[in-house]
Amino acid sequence: MQAEEIHISDSAIEAISSAGSIYEVGGVVRDRMLNIVNPEADKDYLVCGVPIDDLIKILRKTGRVDVVGKSFGVIKYTEFGKGADGEKVSRTFDIALPRVEKSTGSGHKDFEVDFDPSISIEDDLRRRDFTVNAMAESLPDRELIDPYGGREDLEKRVLRIVTEDSFVEDPLRMLRGVQFAARFEMELSPETLESMRENAALIKTISAERVAEELNKLLVRSARPSIGFRLMRDTGLLQYVIPEMVASVDCDQPGPYHRWDVFEHTLHVIDAAPRKLRLRLACLFHDIEKPRAKRVIPLADRDGPDSKGATFYGHESLGANTAKRIMKRLRYSRELTDEVSLLVDKHMFPTAVTPKGLRRLVRKVGVDLIFDLLDLRRADVAGQDMGGKTDDVDEFEREIREELERKPPFSRGDLAIDGEYIMREFEMTPGPKLGQVIDDLMEKVLDNPEDNTVERLREFVA
Repeated sequence: MQAEEIHISDSAIEAISSAGSIYEVGGVVRDRMLNIVNPEADKDYLVCGVPIDDLIKILRKTGRVDVVGKSFGVIKYTEFGKGADGEKVSRTFDIALPRVEKSTGSGHKDFEVDFDPSISIEDDLRRRDFTVNAMAESLPDRELIDPYGGREDLEKRVLRIVTEDSFVEDPLRMLRGVQFAARFEMELSPETLESMRENAALIKTISAERVAEELNKLLVRSARPSIGFRLMRDTGLLQYVIPEMVASVDCDQPGPYHRWDVFEHTLHVIDAAPRKLRLRLACLFHDIEKPRAKRVIPLADRDGPDSKGATFYGHESLGANTAKRIMKRLRYSRELTDEVSLLVDKHMFPTAVTPKGLRRLVRKVGVDLIFDLLDLRRADVAGQDMGGKTDDVDEFEREIREELERKPPFSRGDLAIDGEYIMREFEMTPGPKLGQVIDDLMEKVLDNPEDNTVERLREFVA
């Protein structure tokens, strides 16, 4: 059963409509036309014809009003009620007055806002980024307000800027356009594509955090993020957002293992991976240093005296360091950066290993990441597009799960004795020597999990 959207109450709509006009605006209107229903999506409302102080008085009769955004003509309105199980629930909505705004200051972090209840809905929609987002529905009758042809563009899957200065006013809109094109599989109109090419360098003025946020949406919300990355390549955005990827474009991979150059292979890998941020980030970076590690070798014994192949030894460790550098530059959290870097570093793992080798891999990667690593390998094989199978990965996963069920020690916390025990029983003090003893114990129990007893570990320490 399809989930239902959550809307502002009829009583609030009626109260506002008695003094002015209320509209539902933003992505929810677009998504409704695409039959996309997301109950968690923010619902944005616009009120025309009502001064903000009067609007606050009206809304306080039916809910709670927070005026944290009053200087921008935006208030947060919270309604209270009961859920299906009778429990008290609250829902908060953004309600804005019509406004015009423009980006100001360094990094386009600040905006000059002029809100006025007398501004028409059409003029307010004109400040939006793309025509498919410049639509509104009047309430309660749900009449569509579409002054810039958004519905027709949506039907034709065309992404079009509302005004010719859209990207200049806010360069982040270029990355929004990239991820919209991928999420909804849309093509940019000619004038939008040309404007993006002309203004690509302006993306450098946008804060790293905002750039990363749009990259995240591209990677997680799109079935095929490849559409967005090709668009970044074709418009020049790539060289400013992830310049380290530019060398992978047209970097061929001669030999029997890859159909595509490094850039295209990377995009196929991302598309093949589950929609999980750290996994798709790892896919994005897993081969980023192949151009630097590439060494062409002859394949005379295979396809004749002039045939060539290539090796990419060490690209995984180089790529792990590059992934860290990029993610640090884009202000990703240290935890996520370390996880992605580790996945990149270990993505060339062998599957034909002994039980000891299996446990060591799980120890290095961690139980939380090991299955993402397997999914990265599956996506990597799919992205080669050479008909490769991943039966070995499936079998390896079965072996890992069986090993995990036996609950062998994978971390210091799994040891039968801890640092405090060792210090107490062996009169040892905190420091490097204690750490080395614990690491040695870990090595022993990884090789032989049955030795993880107090008695055996005491013997090792002694």
